[in-house]
Amino acid sequence: MASDSSSVPESALTRLGHVLYQRALVRREDEPITDPRGQPIGWLLDTRTPMLDGDVFPEIGSVLAERLLGRDVDQVAGFGYGAFPMVCAVLAGGPPERPLRGGFIRERRKAYGRRRLVEGPLDRSRPVALVDDILNSGRSAARAVALLRSDGFQVAGVMTLFNFTWSGGRARLEADGLWVESLLELNLRENTRAAAAPSGDTGAAVG
Repeated sequence: MASDSSSVPESALTRLGHVLYQRALVRREDEPITDPRGQPIGWLLDTRTPMLDGDVFPEIGSVLAERLLGRDVDQVAGFGYGAFPMVCAVLAGGPPERPLRGGFIRERRKAYGRRRLVEGPLDRSRPVALVDDILNSGRSAARAVALLRSDGFQVAGVMTLFNFTWSGGRARLEADGLWVESLLELNLRENTRAAAAPSGDTGAAVG
């Protein structure tokens, strides 16, 4: 995790990441789960479960807000269902003396009304960070960054809950000049064992 001026200890961030992981993890023995093709899988991460829990939501928001402000970023935008509760948590967790602004990115510009691509009070003259729940291949994040830039925003970096280290998403985004920070780095072998999936099983992420 990149160093900054945040006062949140790395140990606290790791603990919080593990709490999120345990609450988001769904195992095949607990309920039937499949990949996008309908094939059975051993595990998945459903981050909406912890992020929409009132016990976790405030802590995540305050930690992410402090990390972002430590990077001198006070605007966040989210793209997709997994990111929407993160945006709201950050806004709720920011300090009163320095409130943050949030926005939601549409897949395409709304064809009526205000016809916006990015909803919310974001200021194009100030940097914005993309927040997302899981960084896998980085394609979805890269798409969101491209949409923000096409609408005149300067994207500083990407903040996520989890990074799947085997997928190369971090390298993809960093090659585009973005900083990338995640609460917890997940390795495929460790993650599969933690999910108690039999040898050869695969897992998935639900964003």
